[in-house]
This record gives sequence, C-alpha cells and structure tokens, in this order.
Amino acid sequence: MEDILRPIYQERASQANTLGILLLEKKKPNSPVTDNFDVILFIIVKDAQEPWYVKHYEFDDQSAAMHIVDETLLQKWIDTSSYRRAVEWVINGSIVFERNDYVTNLKERLRTFPTHTRDLKKAIEFAKLIRSYSESKDLFESGQFLDAFSRMVHSLHYLARLAVIEKGFHPEVTVWNQVRRIEPEVYKLYQELIESKEDIDKRVQLMILAVEHAVSVRSRTSAKHLLMLMGKEGPWSFGELKIHPEIQEYALDLSSMVEYLVDKGLIEVVPQETKGANIYHRMYQAAPIR
Repeated sequence: MEDILRPIYQERASQANTLGILLLEKKKPNSPVTDNFDVILFIIVKDAQEPWYVKHYEFDDQSAAMHIVDETLLQKWIDTSSYRRAVEWVINGSIVFERNDYVTNLKERLRTFPTHTRDLKKAIEFAKLIRSYSESKDLFESGQFLDAFSRMVHSLHYLARLAVIEKGFHPEVTVWNQVRRIEPEVYKLYQELIESKEDIDKRVQLMILAVEHAVSVRSRTSAKHLLMLMGKEGPWSFGELKIHPEIQEYALDLSSMVEYLVDKGLIEVVPQETKGANIYHRMYQAAPIR
C-alpha cells in the first residue's frame, strides 16, 4: 500500500515546509482510529495557508485519507486531547519521511508526556467531569433518571480519560480498552453502571456516591494547573480567570470547577468592597496547602 501512495507523499516530502509524514494502516474491519479508511497518510507542515487540509483517495477497492496539518494546530490537539485520533496517528504511525528527526522527537515527547502538558490535560478533563457529574446529580434529584444515567455515562468517560492521564498516557479513541488495562477500578465502575441488573435509578445513585469519592480524592492533583496559575498572583475575579490565555481550553467549564474547589477548600473567596452598601465583589485565591 505504501508503494501505491508513494507518489502522493513524495510530492509533499519535496516541499520545504513539510516536517514529517506518517502512515497508519487499518488493522481490523471496524477501525475508528482510521475513520474506517484502509490507510491514513498524516503530513505535518509548518506555516500552512490552511491549518488542516483533508483529501480522500480510492484505489484497488481500498480507501485512503490524507491529512495535512499545521504543526501549531497539531500541538494544540496534543495539549488538549481535542482530536485524539491525530495523537494516535503520531504515536502509532510509521515514519515514511521526516526532516531533521522532527517526527522521532515528537514521538519521544509524546512518550515522556511533559508535566505541564499533563497538568493541563488533567484540568480539562477534571473541569468536564465536575460539570457532567453535577448535572447528573441534579437530574437524579429531579427524578429524571434516564437523563441522569446518560450524563453519568459521560461523567465516567471523563473520569476514565483523567485516570489514563494520571498514569502518564495519552487517552486513546478506545479509552475503555486502555482503562481496563491500567485502571481497573474505574473500569469496574463503568461495568457496574452499564451491566448491572438493578433499576436505572439505583445504578445512578450508586455511581453518584462512587464518582463523588473518585473526584474528591483527585481534586488537588487534577486542579493543579489552575491552582498553580492562581498562586502566582491574586486574588482574581472570575472574569480575569475566564479570559486568561492558559485557561481557555477549559474556560467553558471553569465556573463549576471553581465552585467545586471553593466547596472543597482548595480555593478561598476574598470579598472585595464595592460602591454598594453590603455588596462585595467575589474574588478568588488559591488556598494555602495545609
């Protein structure tokens, strides 16, 4: 298959802004990693006019997808897990071309998973987990058990990805296959929710308690990215936090995350006087470690 695609990627390899080219073939009939294409041709470039260009090919009853991605966008995908397939393509793809060991070095950075990137990813998944879990709990208390069940499934997915990141791995598309190997306790929660013979309301009620505990014990380490940022200066208004460039990837879930951390005593509320009598601005600062 590589021989058939060689004329396509050799043309790209000859261009000065091409940093690396990887090839990933489908391993099984149903392959979400390759979007069910027989092969993915992943081309990393710099200074691209179009950050992400995709083209599909067909040959000998087979299909291929070529993705040309600017390195800046790829780095964002890596930092935020916003397109996990691309991370898997880099990790598992075969190098067919690279300039100055670019792809080799990129693979090594992904393998070592730098602390700053890991902390950011944990904060993103933790913020999503807090919001989803809170919504599930509220729906359960309102008697909306099917909707509470649906939100709880999402909550466990966020918890699963968080657990994978904690172990030093990048979450894959098939995250539960990962979790079963490296964090069986979280996998067991998922099994209990999906496979239990109990009524749905009983299953959700049990998961609310289990997830509440799982979230609580992870609070400080999962929120490290936010707490470290807040510790550099402050106190902060919520508006200042929300627009900070380092927080943009989880800004939409920041409100529920901050309120949870206030409740847990990891963030302190600092009242600041306003012109109105007995009305205060609510400012926030990271609580000292006790």
